[in-house]
Amino acid sequence: MPEGHSVHRIARQFALHFVGKTVAVSSPQGRFAAGAERIDGLRMLSAKAVGKQMFLEFEHDRWLRVHLGLYGAWDFAGNFTADATTASAAGRMGQTNQHGTVVGEHEDSLASIGAPRRTRLRMSEQEKASDTVSEFPPEPIGAVRVRLLTDTTCADLRGPTACEVLNPDEVQVALNKLGPDPLVDDNGEAEERFVATVRKKQTAIGIQLMDQSIVSGIGNVYRAEILFRARLDPHTPGKLIPEELVRELWRDWAHLLEIGVRTGQMMTMDGLTGDDYTAALASRDDRHWVYHREGLPCRVCGTNIAMELASARKLYWCPSCQAPLGS
Repeated sequence: MPEGHSVHRIARQFALHFVGKTVAVSSPQGRFAAGAERIDGLRMLSAKAVGKQMFLEFEHDRWLRVHLGLYGAWDFAGNFTADATTASAAGRMGQTNQHGTVVGEHEDSLASIGAPRRTRLRMSEQEKASDTVSEFPPEPIGAVRVRLLTDTTCADLRGPTACEVLNPDEVQVALNKLGPDPLVDDNGEAEERFVATVRKKQTAIGIQLMDQSIVSGIGNVYRAEILFRARLDPHTPGKLIPEELVRELWRDWAHLLEIGVRTGQMMTMDGLTGDDYTAALASRDDRHWVYHREGLPCRVCGTNIAMELASARKLYWCPSCQAPLGS
């Protein structure tokens, strides 16, 4: 599932290429025809992400809320900004960011957003990623729930969990259900809210970090990695965790989220340089401490990494490095 860094990167694409422009909105698939009609031909006023959800504001107090969920992704075509990560994913942003960033094979560097690309690299079961299509706008590929189109940029949405048009009151209701996001709530109040909520609950911290009403944007990968970096047993009840350690979790999440937005990858191993850093960008096997490494030796102590299902999601941790508090 796309985690918070991906959604913030997507929102920035919309801020750069759609905000301030009149947008033609359609539903090639047909499932969003009524919603598309409500915002078709309106000017986009703002784009923002909160955790795993994105909110696009249009004229006349209309908002498009999108939650990508497990399978959702956006494909950009025409003029869009591409760094090495976006280029490696052939313009797709969302679930496929896990495919990695291949540095050196694209004209744009990782450190600097490149010039807008007037192209589309098609990705589907029938066509190879290298098939380049130059017509604009391109023909929709697959089940496109909604297409947003300006005179220079096209964005196609496939497979979202949620895609709906809301009024301002409904947007506020949706926002009120979300916990703080370090990139949106960059203030002391957000940290205090997170700390207070975690420490009043008996619920295990490994479950709390996945609760979007407690903190926004964390998914399976960041959950596992943040807890390992803190050397914290994921089964520890929130109310038993020292206050300063809970604050460290929040601050580390802010740190990792910033890296994720900048690089496009969930880079959770600090200090990598040279070939090690390049390899980590390209493959999740080289950039995580415990995620997806069940049965493999811990990179720190050599103990085999454990995995269990927690609330129907896979939880990874090192039983030795993340021993129960006080043991």
